[in-house]
Formats: sequence, C-alpha cells, structure tokens
Amino acid sequence: MMSDPFTLDLTGKLLVAMPGMGDPRFDRSVVLICAHSQEGPMGLMINKPARDVDLGALMTQLDIDAGPALGGLAVHIGGPVETSRGFVLHSTEYRSRLQTLEIGDDFGMTATLDVLEDIAAGEGPQTSLVMLGYAGWGAGQLEGEIARNGWLTVEADANLVFDPNDDAKWAAALGTLGIDPLGLSGIAGRA
Repeated sequence: MMSDPFTLDLTGKLLVAMPGMGDPRFDRSVVLICAHSQEGPMGLMINKPARDVDLGALMTQLDIDAGPALGGLAVHIGGPVETSRGFVLHSTEYRSRLQTLEIGDDFGMTATLDVLEDIAAGEGPQTSLVMLGYAGWGAGQLEGEIARNGWLTVEADANLVFDPNDDAKWAAALGTLGIDPLGLSGIAGRA
C-alpha cells in the first residue's frame, strides 16, 4: 500500500530564508505560505517593498479613484511568479464580495479587483499588504529546499506580518525561534 507523499502542509506558516540559500530573489525574505497542496505551495513575500511602484499610480492604471484612503500603503514584491498579477494579504474581518482565501485564523488573501476598490473607498481591510507576484514551488521542491537548510519555518504572527518596518521582519521572524541573525552562517551543513 502506497502512502500519501504529501505530508507537509505549511499553509499559514512563515518561511524565513537562510543566508546563502543561493537564490538572490529570496535573500533575507520572509514568505507567508497561503496555500499548500499536492501540486506544491504558494506564498507571498511580506518584507520586500517594490520601491519603484507607486500604489496611487497603480490604482489610476486600474481605473480606480485612489482618493486619500490609501494612507501610505506600499506595494510589495510578492514573489517572482506572475509579477503583473496582484494580491492583497489582509486581516480577516474583510471578505471580498467575490472571493477571499482564508489562511488559518489570522489572514485572508484576495486577488480580485474589488479589494482595491474597497481600500480606495475606505471600506477595505483594517490591515493589508498589496503585492505584485507570488512565490510558488512545484511538488516536493520546497520540502527539498527546507531539507537543504534553505529555509526555516516559523509560526505566522499578524503583528510581524503587517509590521510596517519591512527591514526588521527577517530578524524578527528569526527571533521568534530564538536565533540571532548575526550568528547565522551562509554555509549549510548536516550533523
């Protein structure tokens, strides 16, 4: 009798990139896994602002009157896959009229235009991160990267995820494990 090869479900967990993981797109990144199925996981980087993308300009491009409700929201790089596709990671009191993916008890993710319209109208989620693109892995790929010490996994905390200080999130995520980032080496090994 064959066992189910899909045994690791990281939905709602944070991935914390280890130094020297080898992929510069994920250097010092923190990724919230939004869904993890037999086909592989999908997540959003929560600490990589897209410094050259202005949310107001993006809203104008989408024919949404941005108004004053944006309140300094930044656009983040959600990951290297489908970088022109938008996602909003948000608190759970908000639900899209069309579709919101629940991520555990603390997060929702909406990829339909109505969430941006609601944000612009001041009727959106209390806390949110606007993303372009996502991080995705094929079946077994992420598990292999974890086994090779490319990632650590930690419990997701809404305060950390929605903290406006993106630069502090990587060290804060490591801190939840009691790890000082200065003590990490970029050289992986096995005992």
